[in-house]
Amino acid sequence: MNEFMEFFNSSAPENVSTSVKLMLLLTVLSLAPSILILMTSFTRIIIVLSFVRTALATQQMPPNQVLVGIALFLTFFIMAPTFQEVNEQALTPLFNEEINLEQAYDRASIPFKEFMSANTRQKDLALFLDYMQADAPETVEDIPLTALVPAFAISEIKTAFQIGFMIFIPFLVIDMVVASVLMSMGMMMLPPVMISLPFKILLFVLVDGWYLVVKSLLQSF
Repeated sequence: MNEFMEFFNSSAPENVSTSVKLMLLLTVLSLAPSILILMTSFTRIIIVLSFVRTALATQQMPPNQVLVGIALFLTFFIMAPTFQEVNEQALTPLFNEEINLEQAYDRASIPFKEFMSANTRQKDLALFLDYMQADAPETVEDIPLTALVPAFAISEIKTAFQIGFMIFIPFLVIDMVVASVLMSMGMMMLPPVMISLPFKILLFVLVDGWYLVVKSLLQSF
């Protein structure tokens, strides 16, 4: 214990630098799930993919692990320019001891603010700014993260639900047609979902559904 305290109380610059880097790494790792979910494209992607599976009525196919994995890699692909800018503007200068932690935080927040503000509705952002009784920001850098992050989150959820609604329409039509045919044939005891499922899967495969869904997600950002 004494050796541990002596390490952090040491005035040697290399010890201070190492301890700061370790603290920064632990902080980033502890906040990584929240950052990934609420400050990137992950929320929209995983909700839309879940809507696709629900519309197909395939229960657990694809499994949750597959959907989350696809959403993660699509998120890394979409957010690659933002992550690269954060690394060049904040992390690399910090590790090279060219800037301090406060400057690194300010520089790292700017790319995320630019990405989130570009995908946030003004109405949602105004809601939180009005609640905070904050002045209207003149630039993106002036927007506080405490207001921008929740505004971005609810905007992403609304956008994801709009895309999900459009995905549901063709599958709903198939369900209605199958149900009408079964009712006209007097087969009311046969579940329509059991009959419509193969037709929905066939339609999804013929139109290359996963390609269209992923293409729509990429173009929405």
